[in-house]
Amino acid sequence: MSSPGGSTLDRRLGVFDTVTIGLGSMIGAGIFVALAPAAAAAGSGLLIGLAVAAVVAVCNAMSSARLAARYPQSGGTYVYGRERLGPFWGHAAGWSFIVGKTASCAAMALTVGFYAWPEYANAVAVASVVALTAVGYAGVQRSAALTRIIVALVLAVLAMVVVVLLGFGGADTSRLALGDDVTVYGVLQAAGLLFFAFAGYARIATLGEEVRDPARTIPRAVALALVIALMVYAVVAVAVVSELGVAGLASATAPLSDAVRAAGFPGLTPVVNVGAAIAALGALLALLLGVSRTTLAMARDRYLPAGLAAVHPKHGTPHHAEVAVGLVVAVVAAFVDLRGAIGFSSFGVLLYYAIANASAWTLGARLIPAIGLVGCLVLAFTLPLTSVLAGAAVVLVGMIAYTIGGTR
Repeated sequence: MSSPGGSTLDRRLGVFDTVTIGLGSMIGAGIFVALAPAAAAAGSGLLIGLAVAAVVAVCNAMSSARLAARYPQSGGTYVYGRERLGPFWGHAAGWSFIVGKTASCAAMALTVGFYAWPEYANAVAVASVVALTAVGYAGVQRSAALTRIIVALVLAVLAMVVVVLLGFGGADTSRLALGDDVTVYGVLQAAGLLFFAFAGYARIATLGEEVRDPARTIPRAVALALVIALMVYAVVAVAVVSELGVAGLASATAPLSDAVRAAGFPGLTPVVNVGAAIAALGALLALLLGVSRTTLAMARDRYLPAGLAAVHPKHGTPHHAEVAVGLVVAVVAAFVDLRGAIGFSSFGVLLYYAIANASAWTLGARLIPAIGLVGCLVLAFTLPLTSVLAGAAVVLVGMIAYTIGGTR
């Protein structure tokens, strides 16, 4: 148990809860948010983009799992980069993660608002952040329990959508065929946007200090969460494209709801909307947990205010970090643009994983880290130009601040 006023977290999570936290982040983000902008970028090459994103995600997951088993501490690639490459790269990874995932949190909060009450999306987004910050503050076990419920409900809704579209709708598999609109740049940009949806397994690594038997639990949890998410993504993407076509998907503001309506079942639209809101809540909860744990790790090393390293004597949670992260996300969610946030987030997180792969390179068995490193950098810099410029500027600010502040 953590000592009163200390900064050590309790190991409470087993394989099932750890997998669930990863799934809660991945499924909510990808199915209900990332498919439409990815379709706009890739055209009929959407499924190729999904496959490219999956390959990069698998490489990143394998590299992260190896590192997390060796360094079972909160902080993820911030810790790995620091230990394997040096303090500068650890700081760069941590800063990229916090910046990118703060944008992800805001995007998920806005997704809740958009589906639950679109006229007041920003207000609902802020309220969601406040509520889930309180859940995380009360203890990670309660957060994991809530995520279990959310994931089960979302998977049930997605199964219903697939059955309706493929079994009773107007799905046409010819809509999956490649057209002359496919370009390498478009496919890579779509893969970068879809990577936003696959990055949930990072939550598993950032919770490393709260996982029982991390050397075994973390690699198993990462593999299971990623395989399940990949299967869900592929099946749902095929069903939606078969119903709407790529052009219809690209222009959709609520792709799954639009697909169910197009299939002739408008009465199911509210069910899908509720499922989307619940999915986004699950993703937001898992993301808030991950960002607060990385904040904790950086505060321990005095790269962020030392007060953020405090651990609650009763709940065993980094309560100062959780409150600080919640406040920042709530403010961002009041103003952020949803699709812009996806690209911005992807840029930061892809840089984060590039450093993870570079760290794993130092462990030997270098083929997978090499593919992951090159893949992350290529996808990061083929994102929409505004996302690249904004993301690069913010990451550069963090690096300059580190350089001016000196090593700790």
